[in-house]
Amino acid sequence: MIWEESKLQVRELMSTDVAGLKVDNRLRDAVQTLADVHVHGAPVLDGQGRLVGVLSSSDVLEAVAECEDAGACDRMLEETTVGDLMTPKPATIAPAQTVREAAQVMFYRDVHRLFVEEEGKLVGIISQSDIVRAVGGARI
Repeated sequence: MIWEESKLQVRELMSTDVAGLKVDNRLRDAVQTLADVHVHGAPVLDGQGRLVGVLSSSDVLEAVAECEDAGACDRMLEETTVGDLMTPKPATIAPAQTVREAAQVMFYRDVHRLFVEEEGKLVGIISQSDIVRAVGGARI
């Protein structure tokens, strides 16, 4: 089977130009960043640049859905920080691991992206879309 023979590594498919958010960013600014870079989730970094969480469009939609009215939503977007809404301890993978391993982690953890860390430093991101494009292009 093509997956079993594959040695394609995460580093070969990952994106290295990752738009990170700071834990103390206002939610309004974070939403604008997600929209500007056309992504559904971004890593959240602490003051030392360490990965501490992930903010996804699902997190934002859940918060907006709970607003009682437009005024409450406006206040929430201004008063809430990324750290208040983020999901802590995001799923990570090493760049030397195989794409097959990445797919398994995504499937079993029910996540759409993995943050790629090397020696405790964020070096990239790999998403389900990256893997699907690779499968479609027979890169695996």
